[in-house]
Amino acid sequence: MTLDELRRTAEARGIATQFTDAAHRTYAVSEATLKAVLDAMGPAPASAAAWPPIVVTRTGRPSSWRAPEAATLVLEGGEERPLPAELPGDLPPGRHRVEGRTGATTLVVAPGRCHLPPELDGGGRAWGWAAQLYAVRSRASWGIGDLHDLAGLLAASAPLGAGFALLNPLHAALPGEPSPYNPSSRVFRNPLYLRVEDVPELAALGPGERERVGALAAAGRGLLDQDRIDRPAVYRLKDEALRLAHGALDRVPGRRDGLAAYTAATGNLERYATFCALQHVHGNDWREWPASYRHPGRPEVAAFGTEHLEEVAYHAWLQWLLDEQLAAARPGYGQLGVVNDLAIGFAPNGFDAWSFQDELAAGMSVGAPPDPLGPHGQDWGLPAFVPDRLAAGGYGPFAQTIRAGMAHAAGLRIDHVMGLFRLFWIPEGAEPAQGTYVRYPADDLLGILALESLAAQALVVGEDLGTVEPGVRERLADEGVLSYRLAWFEHGPDGGRRRPADYPRLALAATTTHDLPTVAGFFTGSDLDHLCDIGVATPSGQEQADQEAQRASLCRLLEDEGLLAPGERSVEAIVAALYGFLTRTPCMLVAATLEDAVEAPDRPNVPGTIDQRPNWSLPLPVPLDDLVADPRVRRLAGILSKGSHRTPAEAERKS
Repeated sequence: MTLDELRRTAEARGIATQFTDAAHRTYAVSEATLKAVLDAMGPAPASAAAWPPIVVTRTGRPSSWRAPEAATLVLEGGEERPLPAELPGDLPPGRHRVEGRTGATTLVVAPGRCHLPPELDGGGRAWGWAAQLYAVRSRASWGIGDLHDLAGLLAASAPLGAGFALLNPLHAALPGEPSPYNPSSRVFRNPLYLRVEDVPELAALGPGERERVGALAAAGRGLLDQDRIDRPAVYRLKDEALRLAHGALDRVPGRRDGLAAYTAATGNLERYATFCALQHVHGNDWREWPASYRHPGRPEVAAFGTEHLEEVAYHAWLQWLLDEQLAAARPGYGQLGVVNDLAIGFAPNGFDAWSFQDELAAGMSVGAPPDPLGPHGQDWGLPAFVPDRLAAGGYGPFAQTIRAGMAHAAGLRIDHVMGLFRLFWIPEGAEPAQGTYVRYPADDLLGILALESLAAQALVVGEDLGTVEPGVRERLADEGVLSYRLAWFEHGPDGGRRRPADYPRLALAATTTHDLPTVAGFFTGSDLDHLCDIGVATPSGQEQADQEAQRASLCRLLEDEGLLAPGERSVEAIVAALYGFLTRTPCMLVAATLEDAVEAPDRPNVPGTIDQRPNWSLPLPVPLDDLVADPRVRRLAGILSKGSHRTPAEAERKS
């Protein structure tokens, strides 16, 4: 194959033969990269099949697909109906089935856009806390914030006017994995977030068992004295206590039957629980297990599950408890509730990579081309789905993941939402800048997202920071997906700081994220000092000058808005001014980090670091029990509540 033929073949498969980075530099993709990506994708699917595995349609938009013969339509609920002459016709939203004599296809009928709560769609606004749940510890926590603490945060902050809690991903992960963005599974949740005392089976324990759980609880609360979250220690304590409670499952009437019903109703739960049992016996990395267990479809995997029924049941029970406790973290009056976060990918040694391996590209990882946050590009080490294989499976992994993220939630924030359109693949052993973009079936994925959003009555926020190709933000807006706008980064066409009235209505506005400095860290300079101390930044005059220029431009903007007194540079005043600024935007949602609320100088994470600092392991300096009484928190809540009562039109007039 000549280079020209290779490029044409790559382009036909959605592989970019050149791309432009955030600095508008154009990269020609090498022949070696194109070959590696094509090899990882495997053979191209046959030309358009008469019976494709799935057809995604949208309400009110005619579809070009027609059944190739007389066919029967079976609705999601089992009812048979005539097949409309033109799809989707008046069919209700859902995942239906079209069946003919020679084939069948799944027919998705999706709404025209994602769900928006009526109060927001009708012009309302809301503000809430952006919280790292592991960091929100109460005095009853076992060294880590948990789902009982989440319920406490919602309940305690409702009187202050907080309408939601935007959380870090709660995905299942290895006990020692600190990053919520490197999960074992995005479909299941992390048992570290369980509140042991809320487990129903505890009531059935004998005196000696109760005494042991009491000792474990005391040791867990003793972890609160540490200034770092020790996940392995939390896991050891909770696992012992939870195994004692699981042993009492049959002593509580109805609980065994309840677990069986939950397992049967939850897709892939038995497979996940079997995976956890295999890890318990053979180690954490499935790629190092005996070959007979490395694929979930092997008969040896089923036999293992049968041989280890109670261990499998234990891990399924943990997921049931997590579902129960998350459901119990209900919003208060006037609150939206929880907005979950969906990581962009999953760890190559975890459950999702094992379970979905047939849809993944071997020898590829996902990352980003060079940009200001990563001048040499970024390799996140996450596996990539092959678009053709994802479609061939009816987008099952995608739908499962979205559905899990929206369960018991008011919304879902999708990290790196641009991945619905394209992802940056990097061949194993190559530098990040030697990768290339691969196109994904955005029309289909957005349709499935809209359907799941409608079913869950959950809004969607798309994290659209970084390199965003033209047209993506506009398309997401048409789909009802909220943009994610940070005051740090917002500039107008003239390069100047964006004024409040120029922010979009369909957006969540924030000052910073977990990967960026807190307001206190940035405006005091302590964040840059810390980066220099750990070798991430160099103590050069240029970096100091760049940050000083950014601080000055933000302060000028706040002074021009009348939110900051000229020359005032206290952290307290700047926090108030920045969040007051966000309330002047017409954005539907405004999120304030709890770190900013208590003026904490340290950010949760420094991208690109592993051992240099305790990423994802810093607790809030104020316990949950004292949080809402803290005058700094109350002052900020007052500013956010007052500003959020203005309508979008009023916000624009005041700007």
